[in-house]
Amino acid sequence: MTTVELALTVRDLTDADLPYCGFAGTKLHLTQVATQLDRARRGETDYLAVCAKPDQPLAIGGVDYAPHPGAGSLWQLAVHPALQSCGIGTVLIKAAEQRIRDRGLDRAEIGVELSNPRAQALYERLGYVAYDERLESWDQQNPDGSITPYETLCAQLRKTLS
Repeated sequence: MTTVELALTVRDLTDADLPYCGFAGTKLHLTQVATQLDRARRGETDYLAVCAKPDQPLAIGGVDYAPHPGAGSLWQLAVHPALQSCGIGTVLIKAAEQRIRDRGLDRAEIGVELSNPRAQALYERLGYVAYDERLESWDQQNPDGSITPYETLCAQLRKTLS
């Protein structure tokens, strides 16, 4: 067995990073991420990148401060598929939680599709507790490039940050 250790850094995601973030989703998704970067420049969100040398994102995700007053809502979390289950998602979530604390808030919220038990297990392992289920929807880009609405049932989880 070969072990590889990565020195990871967490920083703000930039427009220049977007060409390297195809692992996070479709072209439509990355267009939506670019919109969120505009919100980050206005201070409404934080959007983070976990990087290794040569400073290209291996994971990205945001914190939105609008949906839950008094809390930061983690969303659009993605880790490069080849590097999932290596602890990079944990690094991303902990950095996002620190951004929430830096704003003087003490609660983090996250929604996860019920069809994604691995992600929900990660969040619960990190101290998130489910408190509700909610039908959520967004546009998705299909392999043929068409865009259709997507609906799914999501568990709502929260964590008190100390």
